Amino acid sequence: MNIIIVGGGKVGYSVAETLSAEGHDITVIDQSAATIERISTALDVICVQGSAANPETLQAAGVDRAELLLAATEKDEVNMICGITAHRLGARHVVARIRDPEYLHQGAFLRKTMGLSLIVNPEYECAKEISRLLHFPSAVRVDTFSNGSVEIVDHRIPEDGKLAGMTLRELPGAIGAKVLVVMVERGSEALIPHGDFTLRAGDRLSISGSTAELRRFFARIGQYRRPVKSVMLMGGGRVAVYLTRMLLESGIAVTIVERDAARCELLCDLVPGASVVCGDATRSEVLDEEGLARSDAFVALTGDDGDNIIVSLFARSCAVPKIVTKLNRDLFGGLLEGTGLDSTVSPKELVAQQLTGYVRALSASRGGGMESLHRLADGKAEALEFLVDEHSRMAHKPLRELKLKKNVLIGAIIRSGKSLIPDGNTALLPGDHAVIVSLAGRLTALDQILEGER
Repeated sequence: MNIIIVGGGKVGYSVAETLSAEGHDITVIDQSAATIERISTALDVICVQGSAANPETLQAAGVDRAELLLAATEKDEVNMICGITAHRLGARHVVARIRDPEYLHQGAFLRKTMGLSLIVNPEYECAKEISRLLHFPSAVRVDTFSNGSVEIVDHRIPEDGKLAGMTLRELPGAIGAKVLVVMVERGSEALIPHGDFTLRAGDRLSISGSTAELRRFFARIGQYRRPVKSVMLMGGGRVAVYLTRMLLESGIAVTIVERDAARCELLCDLVPGASVVCGDATRSEVLDEEGLARSDAFVALTGDDGDNIIVSLFARSCAVPKIVTKLNRDLFGGLLEGTGLDSTVSPKELVAQQLTGYVRALSASRGGGMESLHRLADGKAEALEFLVDEHSRMAHKPLRELKLKKNVLIGAIIRSGKSLIPDGNTALLPGDHAVIVSLAGRLTALDQILEGER
């Protein structure tokens, strides 16, 4: 696909890098000569310097031939103007990044009046991701499918973990929960395991199942954590606003520690149900005074990765049960291995993942439409949700009769809103949702998991 990305900042760069690697033809527009130089040196993309609010710039970038344009500058209003202009100049699909909380409930209106196909909000997506982690504190990562009917959660086996030394064939009888280990990350390697696979301490497991069965799983292995009732947030930016509203609606008490006095005053208006503290959360005495050690969870949300990591480590030393750390740069993710800070989130990566799924859905062929895409194991694997249609080669056939490609697994089936852990006798039916875990390349349609399908 021909794709234009307007804005070469963190989000624009991440999306350009991801979609270029997927084989799409990418053009990046940015006003900054330094940004254009950096992107053209690092990525195999076309770069155009200029203002995307100017129709001539869009025309120079080939907007009339673009199958998708993403407006991802730092200013919502510029993205809106760019989106309207691109739509009228012939771009088939237009996506705009709109971040202001005041626009959150106007999405349908904005899409209709401006011709937008999709609105992306990195901060809102980040808040949703963190909210899922806080509502399922036993897991280090949570991916949701089919409106919560199935989840894939990550769990790292501790040194004294009950699962260490157990084969997957033994697991159902020993644990008594209807879950499926769909992937194992061992060191730098991602594996789709078979029944004789033996688990080890340190393995990071991706496990599918319904919420109730996953909670039972964690209880049986002695890793269940009680529900979060109180959360301390470091940083009062947009993510904090979105997240606080979500948590307050769930009855979770929120304390926000923000160093900027003017921002604190605004937060009191934006999230009146929260406790807003004007102070420097990088100072231990401030955290101690505000009761960090008594909190059920701590979330680091500032724009400084170093501060987020250091204070998260301090929270861990205070035995805070659940810690989530926001990271803006890829560099630090690998450095946290072994620190106990397993729950990290990245707004730009979430948007790149969201748009990758959207672009794949636009490119989808027959046999089942893609509903969502989640990356696992730092992008080494993917979990995808497909809607099964009547034309799929897989419909109505027991799974044991199907020959799947290597490194592909059907992790769950959602039928009439209920989750099923499939076995060889299970057959997919039209209208089912199938969750596929794959190491076998970039899937765009369900039937591509079959041998002989491209």
